[in-house]
Amino acid sequence: QVQLVESGGGLVQPGGSLRLSCAASGSTFSIDAMGWYRQGPGEQRELVARITRSGSTKYADSVKGRFTISRDNAKNTVYLQMNSLKPEDTAVYYCKADTIGFGGFWAQGTQVTVFS
Repeated sequence: QVQLVESGGGLVQPGGSLRLSCAASGSTFSIDAMGWYRQGPGEQRELVARITRSGSTKYADSVKGRFTISRDNAKNTVYLQMNSLKPEDTAVYYCKADTIGFGGFWAQGTQVTVFS
């Protein structure tokens, strides 16, 4: 079992920045990758960014050049630095951990609102 706790969401003006954090606990030895997903109003949940334990990353085209995912394996924590935020980035952001042998686990979600 893996538990995930998110922090860092909030209200920000267009062009501003936010940094999301996601800390994992429990069977963290089994985590192979962690990622961020988001779901806007009336939209499906989509992948924003993902990073493996070895450091390989993947980004949605809509956030490339603006968002950066990073992780601290020792602290079992993943971060999402979001710069140049746009109103279209408004969504609930969910952290997810992918494990070897235990499936996937989701955090509770944190609201990010970009509005002037």
